Formats: sequence, structure tokens, C-alpha cells
Amino acid sequence: MTAGLSRVGSGYVYALMRIVVGLAFAQHGAQKLFGVFGGVDGGGATVEILSLMGVAGVIELGGGLLVAIGLLTRLAAFLASGLMACAYFMAHAGRGFWPIENQGELAVLFCFVFLYIAFRGGGLGGFRR
Repeated sequence: MTAGLSRVGSGYVYALMRIVVGLAFAQHGAQKLFGVFGGVDGGGATVEILSLMGVAGVIELGGGLLVAIGLLTRLAAFLASGLMACAYFMAHAGRGFWPIENQGELAVLFCFVFLYIAFRGGGLGGFRR
């Protein structure tokens, strides 16, 4: 029973995960670039586009949207995964070994979910499979 359900529903659940993760990631880019959702300081501030945080915002917004719509999914997810690995080691790892100690859980989760998406591809509902 569950094997049949798994076989039928896995493509739809993967597509839903890809869309939700992509849109959630894109929000971080929009926050950095446009100051929405409180901006980078809680008061609507943005970052300089040519700074390290600005480049991260472009990858987050562009990559997140590409992953969500399933276009250039593998490339966008691979770049997003690398960005999150860099973010973890640059901003979190120095504050403790475990992600729960250094507030790096989200970076680790995004990193590995995007790595999975990079290997699996766009799937159902994407422009390219």
C-alpha cells in the first residue's frame, strides 16, 4: 500500500518541496536587495549590490526563483548550495561546532536540500526535467 502511494506521490511531493524551498530562499534575497520583510536590520535596510552580501542576495533571489519554477534547476541549486556552505563556514562555524550552537541550522538545511535538488533536477512542474 505505502509503496504504491510513494511511487505515485513522490514526484508531486518533490515538486512541492522544490517550489517551497525556492520561494523561501528567494525571500532572503529580496530582504537583502529590496529591504522587504524587515530588511537586513529589521528596519528595511538593504545591502550594496556589489558587496559580498549583495552577491549573496542576487544568488538567493535569482537562484531561489529559478529553483521554484524549475528552470536551470540543477545549476541554480548547485550555486545556492555552495552559497550556503560558504555562509555556514564564514558566519556560523566560528561560533561553535554544532549548528544548533552557532545558529547555522538554516544554512546547513538549505545547503543539503539544494545539493539534493542539484542532483535530482527540476522534476514535475518544472520547465526542464
